[in-house]
Amino acid sequence: MAEREKPAGYARSEAKNAEVRATLTPLEPGERPLPLLIAIGVAIVLAAVNLVGTIISDDVPLVGTIIFCVVMGMAAYGLWNQRAWAVLGFLALLGIILAFATLSLLVASNLAAVAFCVALIAGAGTLFWKLIRVLGRIQAPPR
Repeated sequence: MAEREKPAGYARSEAKNAEVRATLTPLEPGERPLPLLIAIGVAIVLAAVNLVGTIISDDVPLVGTIIFCVVMGMAAYGLWNQRAWAVLGFLALLGIILAFATLSLLVASNLAAVAFCVALIAGAGTLFWKLIRVLGRIQAPPR
């Protein structure tokens, strides 16, 4: 669509986007908001739990676990250093978790499974939502 043929809703949407962008303040060099710290903790805990689970169990392939732990370690490092790629990658992981937890509700066979899926959806969804603003602050141009 040419620039002059944009629908009226587009102008409204761009005005709202500009308004939200104006309220974003860039993160300070050492500032780490709570959602970012929680994401770092989740990445570290996921890596540790998977590594311990692999060591305890004999039927889990070690190579896949090591790759996952390295990826989670890189994510934690990138999140700590306020890198947009790390936040985007973690948001993608949360999106996958949300999709699987939602689909798991279809096959949940007892109340405990339903409660676990709902808790996972609530936690991952809330963290996803909060990290979007953090990502915007990381990408906000300095004033």
